Amino acid sequence: MALDPFADEPMRPKARTHELGQDLSTLSIEELDERVAVLEAEIARLKEARASKEASRDAASAFFRIGSA
Repeated sequence: MALDPFADEPMRPKARTHELGQDLSTLSIEELDERVAVLEAEIARLKEARASKEASRDAASAFFRIGSA
């Protein structure tokens, strides 16, 4: 493990992912900000996927409603 000569404790490796329920007490403010940004981007991606699926479902519903009249 690499040591920072200017720190009292060894450097910890940076986690690349976030786990729900993970202990956040060891993260710096910058690390927390990075995770918030990553999670906000993921939320936007999920909302886009949901909107796309909803549009497909609505189009299929409209098609079958017209066909059954």
